[in-house]
Amino acid sequence: MKQLMQGLTPPTGAALLLALSLLTAGCQTGGHPSAVAPPTRTEQQASTPTQVRQRLADGNARYVAGTPLARDWATARTATAGGQFPYAAVLSCLDSRTSAEIIFDQGHGEIFNARVAGNILNDDILGSLEFACQVAGAKLIAVIGHTECGAVKGACSGVQLGHLTGLLERIKPAVTEVSGGQSVEPATQPQLVNAVAEANVRLVLRQIRERSLGLRALLDAGKIGLVGGLYELHSGRVNFLNE
Repeated sequence: MKQLMQGLTPPTGAALLLALSLLTAGCQTGGHPSAVAPPTRTEQQASTPTQVRQRLADGNARYVAGTPLARDWATARTATAGGQFPYAAVLSCLDSRTSAEIIFDQGHGEIFNARVAGNILNDDILGSLEFACQVAGAKLIAVIGHTECGAVKGACSGVQLGHLTGLLERIKPAVTEVSGGQSVEPATQPQLVNAVAEANVRLVLRQIRERSLGLRALLDAGKIGLVGGLYELHSGRVNFLNE
């Protein structure tokens, strides 16, 4: 061992400084040399709906590949404490496996996320989306369902459970659209369940446009976009729907 150590060339001062700087940068950003900053008002307003949709698609691709962007959460928390300028508003399911910030690889201040079982639309959710776009300046609304959705399965099975009963009723039109009025058995017809989940996303997209005069005006003017997608639990991929 002593002979091996004697054969090594001692690092130069410059090499030591370089190693120290890389180590310090990595510690500050969770192991990465640089971190993504939250959006500013200027960046938000300069974005188009198409660009924001691509931003979500790119983030999902990173999530699937396991290569998320570096984020300095402490710095981002401080930067957004005085204001937020998210690019998008995502309406997604309550399911613990479908957090929008994670599956789209987004950080503090980058997206609004309204979550409710079955990603259904009610007045409270609609009002939240109106705030996100009409007041806070978000450029895109994304409605994201997912495969093997428990709320969709419950609607297919006609589950009755307290306040959940009324929520599942909002999904029933999608069940009828897919099944033609026939019964759907979630345990033996998983493909139909996923077809209902997609139909439910499309239903909510229509409802947003029909029920909100303010959002419809922004959509018609091209100032915001509206897109739907289905998240695959097994692959992690979000498949955006063709409008």
